[in-house]
Amino acid sequence: MWRAIFLIVAFFPALALSEAAPTDKSAGRAPGTVAVLNALDKITARISRLEAPLDTPVRFEALEITLRACIATPPEEAPESTAFLEIRELKPGAKPAVVFSGWMFASSPAVSAMEHAVYDVWVIACKTASPGKSSGSAKKSAVP
Repeated sequence: MWRAIFLIVAFFPALALSEAAPTDKSAGRAPGTVAVLNALDKITARISRLEAPLDTPVRFEALEITLRACIATPPEEAPESTAFLEIRELKPGAKPAVVFSGWMFASSPAVSAMEHAVYDVWVIACKTASPGKSSGSAKKSAVP
């Protein structure tokens, strides 16, 4: 009960700010078209680097990740990338279940984390897509 009250009080200002248009240049934040994400399979301990283009679903194992907005601070300010993600779990023979829908912050991944028994996803950065590059890519790497 206290945890729920704390979360409401702690995140209410952030929720009110989330209603602002993500492309508002006066706030000093630049919109990105691609989110760079890390995805962890907790069973195999493998981390994959994903590039999720705006409004295009990207698959990671049984998850479907859709980027709805990605905002980054300009280089002269403290680095911060914020992404609005919708993450669904795809199970054979069942409707996709939403496991996360909300803002994730690169500098504070624990503030708004996806809670899942097998997978973890977090934001690394927002960037603008390079022309001629394929989107929705995943690069797998072992845990250091």
